[in-house]
Amino acid sequence: MTILLVIAKEPRPGRVKTRLTPPFSPGQAAALAEASLVDTLRAVAATPATRRVLVLDGRPGPWLPPGFDVVPQCAGGLDVRLADAFAHCHGPALLIGMDTPQVTPDLLTVDFADCDAWFGPAEDGGFWALGLARPEPALLRGVPMSTPVTGAVQRERLVAAGLRVRDLPRLRDVDTAADAHAVAALAPHGGFAARLADCTAAR
Repeated sequence: MTILLVIAKEPRPGRVKTRLTPPFSPGQAAALAEASLVDTLRAVAATPATRRVLVLDGRPGPWLPPGFDVVPQCAGGLDVRLADAFAHCHGPALLIGMDTPQVTPDLLTVDFADCDAWFGPAEDGGFWALGLARPEPALLRGVPMSTPVTGAVQRERLVAAGLRVRDLPRLRDVDTAADAHAVAALAPHGGFAARLADCTAAR
């Protein structure tokens, strides 16, 4: 089985999902971030794994379910923080973010029997998941993050290293209000969709 990693920020107003403001208030944006994180952690908790790790910027709250180890994010850019998350893994590992509350245990159940890496592209040009049979932090360091070519550069880095790469389905991250509504429609019965409906009604 695989180590499952979730990299996340503590959902505090003004620190998370700032691109949701406007139309949502900073408090609503933080509430949506928390709901996204809760749905993500719930999916991870339901997925078979050797270990479940939350790589957190901030402090854990009541939203954290049992069964997760919490490790702090290191300082530095996102590429450095992602690399550091893999540096603590011994054995196959799959890392995801907190921005895809539509994720399911089926998507997260990966097998490295016939590949060395799993890559989950995001619709905005980034990636929502990265799995490595043998975690190698150097594969992430120096990859430009939060750009339209982030995913392409990261995947090419894997291929250039001689890894056999398999692709996961393309998913949409929640960054903007339009993203939030589109993702909620994909998982209408999740906590994120419910929180979005509440926040939208309160505007």
